[in-house]
Amino acid sequence: MKVLVIDDEPQIRRALRAGLERTGYAVQAASNGEEGLTLAAERPPDIVILDLAMPGTDGFAVCEELRRWTKIPIIVLSVRDREDDKIRALDLGADDYLIKPFGVGELLARMRAVMRRSLGNDEDTADPVFEINDLKVDYVNRVVTVGNEEIHLTPKEYDLLKCLIQYRNRVLTHSQLLAKVWGPDQVDDTHTLRVHMANLRSKIEHDPARPMYIRTEPRIGYRFKTDD
Repeated sequence: MKVLVIDDEPQIRRALRAGLERTGYAVQAASNGEEGLTLAAERPPDIVILDLAMPGTDGFAVCEELRRWTKIPIIVLSVRDREDDKIRALDLGADDYLIKPFGVGELLARMRAVMRRSLGNDEDTADPVFEINDLKVDYVNRVVTVGNEEIHLTPKEYDLLKCLIQYRNRVLTHSQLLAKVWGPDQVDDTHTLRVHMANLRSKIEHDPARPMYIRTEPRIGYRFKTDD
């Protein structure tokens, strides 16, 4: 599996190359955003590890440009732990965000997770039925059941649940969910999203106050959780 590391710090590139190659990955590295975009186009990797703070074309711009033409998984590595930076990176298409300093073991686990989701295809809902524990979603008939009981969802609640499941285990920001379910003109209407999310949880979660499936990422968004 090919990994493209884009980071302007030589020591980070060396450390990542050593750690990733030791576990069987083939690594190519770029020291800036322009070089990284060139490598991604000429020798497409299976996953990109991307720093944000680089001179010239920074990580945000690289992420945005990659998402214009590829769905290659992107994991951001950054010293920036501000929520605004995380939200912006995720909104631009990053699949995960890891704060420096980090452990190689955690990075490898996150890489495996995003690759599983990528190999499953974004259109996971092409399967006619999704099931986890006693929750079942029949996409063909638009029927949701918990246990043996059919749950009535409004059209927006159903679309919200479908979207969350489609991108399961991935953080979806408030604006991403609003754009996908309500449309691009509604990306700032977080109140509507919170109301619908609360209603959805009350219908599919056994304990809405401690949800098993729909997890809140504080001030960022939500994640439909299927693994721990």
